[in-house]
Amino acid sequence: MLTTPKVVFLLKILYYIACKRERDNMMINFGFAINIVLALILGFVLGLERELTNKYAGLRTHMLVCVGACIFTLISIYGFPTFAVGDNVDITQATGIRDTARVAAQIVTGIGFIGAGTVLRNGPMVFGLTTAATLWIAASIGMACGAGMYDVALVSTILSVAVLTLIRIFEKRIGIT
Repeated sequence: MLTTPKVVFLLKILYYIACKRERDNMMINFGFAINIVLALILGFVLGLERELTNKYAGLRTHMLVCVGACIFTLISIYGFPTFAVGDNVDITQATGIRDTARVAAQIVTGIGFIGAGTVLRNGPMVFGLTTAATLWIAASIGMACGAGMYDVALVSTILSVAVLTLIRIFEKRIGIT
């Protein structure tokens, strides 16, 4: 478990790395860091609910899915230039069009694969569908963070946690579970 001195120590290490890279003329993009940290926090909030209810995919899984989707989104937007020098492209004729949605589509496909692994069938009973859905929403929240849509990510997290908690209470009250 991370205690306060351990967290402070880790932050000091990160600060040292950031300062060292600055001295070596390798600037860290703190805008990207904000995207990633927000994805980590929102993934934590979503994963905490699953962890507290003892579900298959918990805190770490949701945090990693959210951060991973954020990083892939950042890479798809900023990692691939429209054209590279020496590509036999006339700069005056370049359209500047690139398909950043390809990576986003692959995130959805990959999360579908991971989500399928959480679904279990035992006779007529099916378990894990909600866990698969929360992994799916964690990926979409991470993608929203990566695209800089913080409002969408925050509202989606709040609504998702509300659905997970309030519907469980509602189901218990009417006797479904």
